[in-house]
Order: sequence, then C-alpha cells, then structure tokens
Amino acid sequence: MGTHDELRFETRAVHAGQEADPENGALMTPVYLNSTYLQDAPAVPRQGYEYSRTSNPTRTALEQNLAALEGGEWGLCFASGLAATNALCDRLVPGDHVVAGNDLYGGTYRLFVRVFSRYGIDFTFVDASDVDAVAAAMTDRTRYVYLETPTNPLLRICDVRACADVARAAGALTVVDNTFATPFLQRPLELGADLVLHSLTKYLGGHSDVVAGALVGNDDALREDLAFYQNAVGGQLGPLDSFLVLRGTKTLALRMERHCANARRIAEYLAGHPQVEHVFYPGLPEHAGHDVAARQMDDFGGMISFELQGGVEAGKAFSSATRIFALAESLGGVESLVEVPPLMTHASVPKEEREKAGLRDGLVRLSVGVEHVDDLIADIDRAMDAARARATG
Repeated sequence: MGTHDELRFETRAVHAGQEADPENGALMTPVYLNSTYLQDAPAVPRQGYEYSRTSNPTRTALEQNLAALEGGEWGLCFASGLAATNALCDRLVPGDHVVAGNDLYGGTYRLFVRVFSRYGIDFTFVDASDVDAVAAAMTDRTRYVYLETPTNPLLRICDVRACADVARAAGALTVVDNTFATPFLQRPLELGADLVLHSLTKYLGGHSDVVAGALVGNDDALREDLAFYQNAVGGQLGPLDSFLVLRGTKTLALRMERHCANARRIAEYLAGHPQVEHVFYPGLPEHAGHDVAARQMDDFGGMISFELQGGVEAGKAFSSATRIFALAESLGGVESLVEVPPLMTHASVPKEEREKAGLRDGLVRLSVGVEHVDDLIADIDRAMDAARARATG
C-alpha cells in the first residue's frame, strides 16, 4: 500500500493511523484501557508512552488518522470540541484579542465571553462571511481569527483563503471549525488556515454515541504548545472514545455522500414550500455564499436551517411534530435531528446578540440523516401541517 499522501480520501479514512498488531495480527486498533506503561529504565518509556493523560496508543491512531484526512502533519484529540477550543484559549494571555464570527455554536460563544473574557482576553464578533469586516476588526493584539464555515446555525460561508490572508498579514493564526463540512468536503489547511478544529461528536464519530474533539495542524512548535495544555489541563480523549471515532471515520465518505444528497433534496423542497419564509443552505444557488462554497467545498453538507411563517410558535410546533426527525440537540449522526436553536443549542447567546447576527427566534435547524429521503420529506410534510395549525389557531 502506498503512502497516505498517495492514497485517495476514502482509502485514507479506512487505513491511516492503523496497522495490524505485529504479534497477533489483530486488524482493528485495540482499545488500550490502561493508565500507565512499563518503563525499561527510569524515564525510559517503551515506544514513548508513560501515562495515558499524555498519550495513549488508541488515541495516537485516531490522531494520525485525522491528520491524514485533513492533510495535516499532526492531530490532537480532546474530551470534546469545547475542550479543544479551551486548549486554544489557554495559549492566550491578558490583553490578547480574538476576531470571531458572530454566528457561532452557542457553546463556543459561551466559552469565549463567560470564561476567557474574565481573564482580560478581548473578543470581537463580526460577520465573518464579510472579509472586509474581518479586516476592520484586526488589531496589533489579535492572535486568532476564529471561523466556522458553514456557520452554526445560519449556514453562512466564510472565504477561508481570504480570511487567512488577512490574519497572516496581521501576524495572527487562522482557526477553522470544520465540524459542519468535515474533511471529506473541505480541508481548510489547504486553503491557508493554520489550525482545524472538530467536534468529533458530530459527523466524524457519526453515530451519536461519543463526545470528542480535535485540533489538526502542520506547525510542530504549535503542536508542542497545544499538547502541553492538553496534558496540563487534562482535557484528553479516552481510549474507548478514540476507538469509537476511529470506527466512525472509516465510513465518513459513504455517510457524507448520503447526507449531502438527502439535504440537497430537502433544501429544494423547503425552498418551494409556501409555509417557508427562508431557507439557509449553501447548495441553493440563491444562497449568498453559494459561489464561495462551491469553490472551497466538494459538496454542501447535511445541515439546513429555515424560518417558517408564524415565527417561533410555528417552529416549536414543527419540531415537536416530527416522527423521524428526533427533537434533540447535536448533529451529524446517521439519524435525522431537528431543533430550535434559540431555545436549545444557542440559548446561551443573549437574544440581542442572536438578533444582531440574524438568528431569529423562529429558526429551525435540521441535521439531515441517511434515512430514505422520501420518508424524511413525508415527515416534514406532517410537521408542516402541525405548524400551519398552530399559526392559524
């Protein structure tokens, strides 16, 4: 088998970071459920492993796998996506500044504003789909430009290459949360980003049975810095969870193809529905970021948001009436999910900040799964009847 650089994505997803056990031929990476490792002499560990907070063979296999998928030199895996974001922020000192998109996962916003801003770190939130707005927010203290693309939950598209050019000119690093797109659809390091962040809980795990996060990059000094905080703070990923994500990455390409195909059909259906006021999906030609998404993504993903006539009451009625779409937080699993972001995943963002970013109270977000698309559309139709009854009643 060739080097990972020579192999196509689907092959790397199955094989990168994983070798058969040389002693017994076991094909799957073992789950190394141990905390400590035998040393040949004091401070002379075998194969570099001393203590599983610092490193673990199962986690190492996953980190190598993710690095290969993102086109990076290294990966670091954490107990959650927020633990990975926390490690980024641990590098900052009072007076440092971060420019971030104003349409972010609510937990990221909460971490920035309610935790790290207390330590004298400044955050400026802008519409990161507007490169000029990013450039205008930069200062001589800016350390990161922090992007999501597509954003959560309004599915805005940030031009990664253009934003990375702005950050580099100011001496800042570009961090891209690639959770919605996954490396199957978008590889930010190839577009000039310095770091890629993932909530592995979502598409990379893919089965709603694990909570995990990761950072991937190329700079060895940056890896050493982040690995120090991973170890010092203790936000590392455990071996069983690492195994579960490794199982998920093997089928990522297959799942993403179905997620994208289903979402495209559903977005087109919603765009033509008389009860729908607006659909947010970058695969629609009328989406403001469609051209940029088509340039930097290989497909448009499995996430859709939309606004219904009747506002928040219609949204609540719709999300409570589906039978296949489960009313639940999170996203990216094989099963379809529905939620109302202002009441659920983004409730930690103050209402005035949500509205300033364009997130209205009646927004509904779909994580489109891999079920048969005709069944999903029929389920949406039933829920539309409930929303219409609520709006007219």
